[in-house]
Amino acid sequence: MRSLIAMYQRIGLVPLIIIGLILGILVGWLAPSIGIALGLLGTLFVGALKAVAPILVFVLVMAAISQHRSGNEVYVKPVLIMYIFGTFLAALTAVAASFLFPTELILINATIDQVPPTNLKEVLTNLLLNLVANPVNAIANANYIGILAWAIIIGFALRQASDTARTVVNDFSNAISQVVKWVIALAPFGILGLVANTVAETGFASLAGYARILMVLVGCMLFIALIANPIIVFIKTGKNPYPLVFTCLLESGITAFFTRSSAANIPVNMNLARKLGLHEDTYSVTIPLGATINMAGAAITINVLTLAAANTLGIEVTFASALLLSLVATISACGASGVAGGSLLLIPLAASLFSIPNDIAMQVVAIGFIIGVIQDSAETALNSSTDVLFTAAADPKYAR
Repeated sequence: MRSLIAMYQRIGLVPLIIIGLILGILVGWLAPSIGIALGLLGTLFVGALKAVAPILVFVLVMAAISQHRSGNEVYVKPVLIMYIFGTFLAALTAVAASFLFPTELILINATIDQVPPTNLKEVLTNLLLNLVANPVNAIANANYIGILAWAIIIGFALRQASDTARTVVNDFSNAISQVVKWVIALAPFGILGLVANTVAETGFASLAGYARILMVLVGCMLFIALIANPIIVFIKTGKNPYPLVFTCLLESGITAFFTRSSAANIPVNMNLARKLGLHEDTYSVTIPLGATINMAGAAITINVLTLAAANTLGIEVTFASALLLSLVATISACGASGVAGGSLLLIPLAASLFSIPNDIAMQVVAIGFIIGVIQDSAETALNSSTDVLFTAAADPKYAR
């Protein structure tokens, strides 16, 4: 058994994930019943990530703040600037692509259980209320804004504690980090299960009618991931950005693509940041914060589907209204839930800028859930991998 574990570790996580991906596609395609059964592996993996993530963030941030000493610089501000600028740039990219490749939708009647926010004020109010949520509820409900707020407050309070108390907190943080490493080591099996189940249950034939809108959505996300983000990183670091870009896409983007949850991918990103040797006081805050407010993929989804609805209804979109849409999408995306399909519920809010009826907007949301197997996966991969990318770009190891 020890020799098998040693061999498993020698192969490396990324090659094993790629092997799991290939095997999952083959099993889901050739033996759908086995693929569906293997879905349990994916469910267990995502469940473990979601379970450990809130505790990891709370303990790691609390420990980092309590151990911090004056004079030790952190680099949160430049990361936040890149988060907001990157999301706005993604929103503008989606607008430009929608004008270059106008798309119409075949609207469908469907029932959506979730209730979307009615206006921007509601989105921002919910975001602020999450700051003061009960800390126990915040951890139980994976409310990362609340978790961060309480972890920072308690971390500052612990600075006045004894060395023994701070050592205990630090040791607990190391223990949780070790648990995360064990969970992530099982990622190849989780990816195998997720892919096999997805291919077996959905296939891709049902997406054929939405090929054009998917091409626009995924094309925008690829442009941001491979062109826009590297330019931002180059401006910040003055170095060739692509080695870092591809590392983040491979080691964060692949798992995020299949978990379809920025929140579930937080432990993966934390582990990658540690592997890259980044400043712990920085990434312990920016990674969970990025899972909440760094939403370039969400901004693309909101704008592309909203403008497709406007084009379907023959509504003329002016430059001024497109710019306003980009601003609203940027702000709204920051309040998007870090779970599968979270950005889709913000489409009715964006659609209201063009007086699109709510029943039509909800039909667009339903289309979003149909194409979510590709759209939401690509969106999450972009969002989550960018969290690590921008955090690394601001770190002295990479920055100018």
